[in-house]
Amino acid sequence: MSSNEEEIDMEMQELQSTAKSAKRSLLNIATIVAIATLLSKIFGLLRQVAIAAAFGNGTAYGAYNFAYVIPGFLLILLGGINGPFHSAIVSVLAKRDRKEVAAIIDSITTIVTGILLLVSVALVIFAEPLMHLVAPGLFIPEADLLAKGITPETIQNLKITKDIAIQQFQIMAPMAVLAGLVGIGFGALNAADAYWLPSVSPIFSSLTVLIGIGGLYMVVGSKILLPENAVLGGAVLAWSTLAGAVLQWLVQLPIQLKAGMGGFKLRFDFQRTEVKEVLKIMIPATFSSGMLQINVWTDLFFASFIPNAAAAVSAMGYAGLLVQTPLGILSNVILVPLFPVLSKLTDPENWDELKQRIRQGLMLTALTMLPISAVMVALALPISQVVYERYAFDAEASRLTAVVLMAYAVGMFVYLGRDVLVRVFYALGDGDTPFKISIVNIFLNGLFDYLLVQRFGAAGIVLATVGVNVISMLAMMYFLDRRLNGMPLKSWSKTLLGLAIASVIAGGASWGVYHLLSHSFDSFGAVERFGAELGGLLLASAIGFTIFGAIAVQMKIPELKAISNQIKHRFSR
Repeated sequence: MSSNEEEIDMEMQELQSTAKSAKRSLLNIATIVAIATLLSKIFGLLRQVAIAAAFGNGTAYGAYNFAYVIPGFLLILLGGINGPFHSAIVSVLAKRDRKEVAAIIDSITTIVTGILLLVSVALVIFAEPLMHLVAPGLFIPEADLLAKGITPETIQNLKITKDIAIQQFQIMAPMAVLAGLVGIGFGALNAADAYWLPSVSPIFSSLTVLIGIGGLYMVVGSKILLPENAVLGGAVLAWSTLAGAVLQWLVQLPIQLKAGMGGFKLRFDFQRTEVKEVLKIMIPATFSSGMLQINVWTDLFFASFIPNAAAAVSAMGYAGLLVQTPLGILSNVILVPLFPVLSKLTDPENWDELKQRIRQGLMLTALTMLPISAVMVALALPISQVVYERYAFDAEASRLTAVVLMAYAVGMFVYLGRDVLVRVFYALGDGDTPFKISIVNIFLNGLFDYLLVQRFGAAGIVLATVGVNVISMLAMMYFLDRRLNGMPLKSWSKTLLGLAIASVIAGGASWGVYHLLSHSFDSFGAVERFGAELGGLLLASAIGFTIFGAIAVQMKIPELKAISNQIKHRFSR
């Protein structure tokens, strides 16, 4: 083992999540987060499969994708793990004595809840104009659509989609308040060295949607897709989503109170130094992350002008979930334990170690995301067929979802790599630089959407986002290089390029294996064919991952060696 490998190996074994848990290693935390997040993602996938089977690319789910833009934006932005509320609270509270924390959390909760309560009321009152802003293509006059050659049936579907979306938007408006409460609770629990519940709580949201769809099926049976049931189906989706957000907050509240990390007590100590420090990081970080979510709105803005808008945004939702399942798990595994470590290395005398942590974050991202990305691109259609194609989700829906999935998968590494770099800026107490980069990216995303949607449809919208993430990641690397007095970017780039080439080889191998196996699938019956397709996917994916891993081992990447040693040490106890 080289001296560099030994140094990284030793450092990774010495990582600590918080001062309160000095002996908990990065691997221990990552294991907890991985298992919890895996469970929540499995339930999330089951939820999406149920939605696909019940609604397909119909108006109820198409409308839901438009209606969920703002409530979902707030839930992801404010209430998500690694979101600005979570990041700001962890960065400040990890350095404070536990006795001081409750008062700080209560004061932050009071001010945030007050603001978001006003936001929720405004969302209900101004639902229709806000939906017009989100999806203007749904509000085009009928005469103009007819003049463009749009069929009366498509026009009627657009009208139904618009009406359902407005109703769903009003139902889900209170998620603004719940998003803030969930995000603050996540940060408080992580600062208290509690990682399991924040990672597993999204299960409750998925469960409520599954229960809602199950109840709807008991009432209307197989008639869910009939036009007269579209409004009812849309309402069930919205109410069950709101119920899930309520449960996410309620299940974490008792644990938060028991840990002495505050809860839901009114406190108006807004002038406290720690409260100001959290808000100083939280406000620009919220706007910065919000800029990224504005890109989601921009994407749906352009998607609303696609003639079959409901099908387009539905495909984006189904494909996005397939990408977000592994991405969400590995994002939490890498970012949650790494961020407190970065926050302790911000003094100039620690910058050499900080640079090593940045490299670790990027290399772990590449080692996980690149092979998954390659396999998803190579096997997009069979993945879509195996996961979704049943009942209301037909072959045409599979083909559209597969095309969008390929576009999403191409950008998995830059998506997570950008998040790693954003956390470095947050750790340095700099929320302004990511915010400024995000503002520029809003305009770039709109430009790319305009140029690509006309040629590639829904897939073009996704490719526009990938392009924006590439530019964002490069810009952050440039500014960090200047901020930290230089980083070994050339060396890092060579390693990343080698891993990218390895992923292309792995993807090609996966495609070849599945293509050879697929010739025999037509001879099977329906049930046997599903089993054969699933087995073919697993085998082709395993071969692709094995080839990637073999190449990565030959590259002798220190981070891979260090993780391998930790795993061996863990299981040899």
